Amino acid sequence: MKVKVKLLQYTPEPEKTVASAAKLCYSAVGVEGITEGLTEEKTSSFINMLASYGHYSPMEHVSFTFAIEGVSRSLTHQLVRHRIASYSQQSQRYVKLNAFEYITPPAIENNEEAKKIFIEAMRRDQEDYDKLVEILKKSALDEYVKHYEDENHGELGEKTLKSLSSKAEKRAIEDARYVFPNACETKIIATMNARELMNFFSHRCCSRAQWEIRELADEMLKLAKNVAPNLFKYSGPGCVREKCPEGAMTCGKIVEMREKYSNL
Repeated sequence: MKVKVKLLQYTPEPEKTVASAAKLCYSAVGVEGITEGLTEEKTSSFINMLASYGHYSPMEHVSFTFAIEGVSRSLTHQLVRHRIASYSQQSQRYVKLNAFEYITPPAIENNEEAKKIFIEAMRRDQEDYDKLVEILKKSALDEYVKHYEDENHGELGEKTLKSLSSKAEKRAIEDARYVFPNACETKIIATMNARELMNFFSHRCCSRAQWEIRELADEMLKLAKNVAPNLFKYSGPGCVREKCPEGAMTCGKIVEMREKYSNL
C-alpha cells in the first residue's frame, strides 16, 4: 500500500499573507494599506528577505491541512511528535477492523523469506483480534444483560438487546485492538503552519529519517510547493540551505540532495 496525501485546505494566498505580515514588521504601513503594492515580485522579495534574516514568525500566519492514508501506526507515532500541529486520527476504539490493512516495509517486501513470516504474522493478528472481539463482546453483553434485568426486574426487548450488543462490541474492540501491530494501516488529518512544516521537512526529508515518513514528507512538500513555491523554495532536509546538520551521521550526498529538492 502506497501513501496517499491530499492537501485539503490552506490559507488563501498564503505567500501574500506572509508578505503582508513582513511588510507590517518592516515598514510604517497601517492595516488599511497593508496589501497595497504586493505584486508577485514584491511578495517574493519579502519572503526571500525573511529567509535571509532567519525571521520565520510571519510564516506562522498561514496553515496547510493534509489528509493522509496508507501509512502505518509506526509512522503516526513519529508524526505526532511534531507538536505545533493539530491531528485527527481514525480511531481503533470506534472503528472495528474486520480486515485490517497493513504496511509492508520494502526490506521485507523484497525478501521472500522475511515476507512470508511477516504476512503470516499479520494473518494471525487479524485472527486473534476477531477471536478476542468475540470473547470480550460476549462477556460484556452478558454483564450488560444481567445488569439490565436486575434493574428492570424482567427480560429486555429486541431493541434494547441490539443497543446493548452494540455497546458491548465497542467495549470489546477497545481492548482487542491491543493485538494489532505497528504495521497496521491508519488514516490521519494533519494541520501545520508554514514554519512548522519547514521544520518537519528539515527533519523528515533527511535521508536519516525512516523510509516511510520520508516518503510522506516528500509528498507533502510537493503539494505545499505547488501552492506556495516561494515560501517552500528552500524546504527539504537541512542540507538544502546550509551544511549538513547531522555531523558524523551525514549521508555524504549533499549535492545529490540539493538537486533532488530543487527539482521536487
